[in-house]
Amino acid sequence: MSGWSNGSSNGSYTSFFLVGFPGLQDSRTLLVLPFLSLYLVIFSANALVIHTVVSQRSLHQPMYLLIALLLAVNICAATTVVPPMLFSFSTHFNRISLARCLIQMFCIYFLIVFDCNILLVMALDRYVAICHPLRYPEIVTRQFLAGLVGVAAARSTCLVAPVVGLASRVCFCRSDVIHHFACEHMALMKLSCGDVSLNKTVGLTIRIFNRVLDMLLLVASYTRIIHAAFRISSGGARAKALNTCGSHLLVIFTIYSSTMSSSIVYRVARTASEDVHNLLSAFYLLLPCLVNPIIYGARTKEIREHLATLFQRTQQQVPTEKLQSPPSHRELPG
Repeated sequence: MSGWSNGSSNGSYTSFFLVGFPGLQDSRTLLVLPFLSLYLVIFSANALVIHTVVSQRSLHQPMYLLIALLLAVNICAATTVVPPMLFSFSTHFNRISLARCLIQMFCIYFLIVFDCNILLVMALDRYVAICHPLRYPEIVTRQFLAGLVGVAAARSTCLVAPVVGLASRVCFCRSDVIHHFACEHMALMKLSCGDVSLNKTVGLTIRIFNRVLDMLLLVASYTRIIHAAFRISSGGARAKALNTCGSHLLVIFTIYSSTMSSSIVYRVARTASEDVHNLLSAFYLLLPCLVNPIIYGARTKEIREHLATLFQRTQQQVPTEKLQSPPSHRELPG
């Protein structure tokens, strides 16, 4: 039975039941295997690229370190959502307190916004590297990079904290069942019984302002970057610069298109079933986590070469171990 608080004239639930994909009812256990497989692929792919960057000293450069950070955020985002969902589906224990719900909401939105802010830092890094190559080593130092990442984290916190803070003050008395696999803002607001127009306005305003500002900065940066890249006299250097920008632009397109399409459909298709909304949320939360390591692993030459070398070493070690293994039969005494 969910907790009920009577601290005010209107009682409010203090714990809820997360019921993801409610249309499937008792068949939700069938979702465990596909989501578990997806999570393992996401974790393995991101961890493999991170391991490659960390273990190779030649990749200890700002661009590759930012890629590793972006992929680490992907792992955190998937881990925030998928394991609790799998636990709920497999054990049917789906109760969550309001405090834990708000913490999960903060983590989800913080990681999404932090992801986008890292893309801005990447754009700045590429801008300096291509437009001011001679000054790049003295401008983009490790201290400068750490400062930018700190600013990105602080900005993410400042954008997400007001939304979660306002949600914590809402009275939830309509129901104690959240028809979602995670504590998303809109899913939780459906349970409110008071006026939540301020919450919705603040949430929508922050999202639009953040997206528009980020897109303007990214378009301005990459327009200058591509223009400068075409002016590079060396064909090899030009191709490398454009290939790197192409990888970043693919990741930007994946992240922004998934979040924006989900947000638009969520608000337009109000008559759609809860299962459709759950599927859209899973799409925009997990698709970038799956696609980003593939893009950077396949398109970034240095990472791709080190990954190929790693796979070759692994394949060479397996036959060697088989050859060195002692015979299984014993020699009989004569």
